[in-house]
Amino acid sequence: MKYLIASDIHGSAYWTERLCTAIESEQPDRIVLLGDLLYHGPRNDLPRDYAPKRVIPLLNALADRIIAVRGNCDAEVDQMVLDFPVMADYATLFDETGRELFLTHGHVFGAGMHNSIDHAPALPEGSALVYGHTHIKVNEASEEHPGLWLFNPGSVSIPKDGTHSYGIYEGGAFRHVILEEE
Repeated sequence: MKYLIASDIHGSAYWTERLCTAIESEQPDRIVLLGDLLYHGPRNDLPRDYAPKRVIPLLNALADRIIAVRGNCDAEVDQMVLDFPVMADYATLFDETGRELFLTHGHVFGAGMHNSIDHAPALPEGSALVYGHTHIKVNEASEEHPGLWLFNPGSVSIPKDGTHSYGIYEGGAFRHVILEEE
């Protein structure tokens, strides 16, 4: 299985179109969206080409492959316009080897990196906590939570580490992919 993992789109039609191009190229089995899909949030500047009404049909066209969780900027009104569930605080996937991937935005559950909440769920040794929220890429073993792997794909539209990005999980490994501007 190949999972494409993205977070923090924040209503940017430009970056959602770039992400859709990447999805077409990558051909993932599933698309994991880690929240903050439509609204930019009161602490963020408007992202490039902020147009949530244009983002909605782009994401809905992929609904049959999407697994999504709720971000701190997502609300019930977002669920009214999206054709896939977006209101759960977390979801769990298991890869071909049985490794657990705990998917969350990072504001309810997290590992305490980059000023995020330190409330890691109890997971089996070797599991991965896959989260967004901080807009900063992470791909490393947790020092604070031994036996837990941490992966943050960074932000599609408002990166706080300089590059727009998403992640890929395939063959038991995570990797980051940088989204280039046209």
